Amino acid sequence: MANKKEAFLCISAMLRSREPKLLSREKAERMLDAASFEDAAKLLSDSGYEDMSQMSAKEIEESLAKHRSAIYEELGRFCPDGRLVDIFKLRYDYHNAKVILKAEAMGQDPKRLLSDSGRIPGEKLLEIYNEDKPVLLPEALAAAMDEAKGVLARTGNPQAADFVLDKAYFAELQSLAEAVESPFIQGYARLLIDSSNLRSLVRTLRMGKNQDFLAEVLVPGGNIGVERLTAAGDKDSLAALYAHSVLEKAGALGAECMTGGSMTAFELACDNAVNTYLRGAKLISYGAEPVLAYMAAVEGEITAIRMILTGRLAGIAPQVIRERLRDMYA
Repeated sequence: MANKKEAFLCISAMLRSREPKLLSREKAERMLDAASFEDAAKLLSDSGYEDMSQMSAKEIEESLAKHRSAIYEELGRFCPDGRLVDIFKLRYDYHNAKVILKAEAMGQDPKRLLSDSGRIPGEKLLEIYNEDKPVLLPEALAAAMDEAKGVLARTGNPQAADFVLDKAYFAELQSLAEAVESPFIQGYARLLIDSSNLRSLVRTLRMGKNQDFLAEVLVPGGNIGVERLTAAGDKDSLAALYAHSVLEKAGALGAECMTGGSMTAFELACDNAVNTYLRGAKLISYGAEPVLAYMAAVEGEITAIRMILTGRLAGIAPQVIRERLRDMYA
């Protein structure tokens, strides 16, 4: 690993000291039980967030995005290996790529949907794309955007273009994980692929699509090979694929979705499986692993805060929000 494990001593200690301030299940419950949206928002005052008690849903989203970007910028300065931060920034680059290509195809302005949490700020990526200067982009991203644009032009199918970008995202994710040289982080990348493939497999079988469609959707590189996944044609074989793995519960719930089971419970189990894996980083005193786990925890925290605050603002019953919350890292 770049700069060796000992180079992470300081940043590991810094992030360990911050972990108690992460959103816990207990604090999430207090936010749900608060008398009002305003009271719920004010409970975040000691967690590093600005006061969102008077914000609209759009302003909450902007505030959370700014908070995420600030954390990534800070960690990018202090982390001995910037590729760790890029592992999380990647998803926003590819999100922006999807937004830009779809907006161009539909003659719309993409700016309001762009994120600044990627390696390249959203509007900067748009500018580079509009000026046709792919040499200024990471090579893999530039190639994926070019291929996806061609697919969209030929087929008129935004979903097909998304498949191209999704595969490129996971390929680059794995490449970064391998470069960091941590078995734990490589396992994290494989698990994200497994989780994505499980979701795709369940949706494909529910829709009654054929194996050709499934082959387009599935991503190579997970713990369970694409060939085994394409052979899973019923609920029993699907559940058996994930038995004795961290995705065992998710696999069983996904199989139940074939006969009317809850997709919400299934999606929840997929996310919780990843969080269960990440908790293994708590057993590692210092190194790249605690940094990765902290960034994943921040992503999960922001998702939970968005769900709670926008839900409370919209008048959604706390119990409904509670049922959709993922497990917390803290």
